[in-house]
Amino acid sequence: MRRLLLLRHGKAAQQSAGGDRERPLTRRGLADARRVGEFLVAQGMTPELAVASNARRARQTLERVLEAFPVHVTQLTENSIYSASVDHLLDILRQSPEKVVTMLVVGHNPGFCELADALAGAGDPDEISRMRIKFPPASLAILDFPSGGWASVAKGAARLHRFVTPADLRDEADDAD
Repeated sequence: MRRLLLLRHGKAAQQSAGGDRERPLTRRGLADARRVGEFLVAQGMTPELAVASNARRARQTLERVLEAFPVHVTQLTENSIYSASVDHLLDILRQSPEKVVTMLVVGHNPGFCELADALAGAGDPDEISRMRIKFPPASLAILDFPSGGWASVAKGAARLHRFVTPADLRDEADDAD
């Protein structure tokens, strides 16, 4: 089984003097990214590879998520994730090393919402519907591919294991108090 952790970057500033690619995360975006990392650690979902768009907000999200992990996770920046179509994102996934079982990818909407929707051929219908309706910043789609390697990733081939939003994680943190 292969697992894809598809994460939209955290909430970012509306503008940056450096243009859209240089928009930084807000304090809430940083906090939500940290919560995602803590959630992944608590769930035992450690990626062997983490790939992020070259946009500042995506790189910051990845850095913050990975701070939660007690082990080193190999990181890559992929320039072409920014503004990529579903087909291009699929091509990126298909080029992933076969030794990687769990991969975290951090990027942007609308591409990530569309990719998650295209891949999720199975899973809880309510979770799939919720993901399709709204994929807010720092949302995580956990997609499992039951067979084959990354090279064979295809539309409809994954099962949506879980869809997690920042609000879900804030609610879980409140329940733990």
